[in-house]
Amino acid sequence: MKNLTAQVSGLAMLALAALPIAALPASALAAPASVKIADINLLTPEGMSTFSKRADYAARDFCRDERSLSAAAHCRVAIKTELNEKVAGIRAAKLEQASTTFAAR
Repeated sequence: MKNLTAQVSGLAMLALAALPIAALPASALAAPASVKIADINLLTPEGMSTFSKRADYAARDFCRDERSLSAAAHCRVAIKTELNEKVAGIRAAKLEQASTTFAAR
């Protein structure tokens, strides 16, 4: 009887563990959104414009499987916000590197 209880308990735990995964939207299980930035200069307005266009495209592509318009819009805003936060960090590092290089000369 103790073994049967342990087996039922184990199955119930597995079902509970799988429940949050089943509730996630399809886009949450997809590959992360990414934007190629190696070929653009993020320190120029033109480079940031190119990044913005690429971020818009990446967000649309990432959120394309959302079923409702509001969910898709929310998804795109969240993706673009995350990409903008990451590029802000990269820009800050590049600015610091540029100022250090300039000061060393």
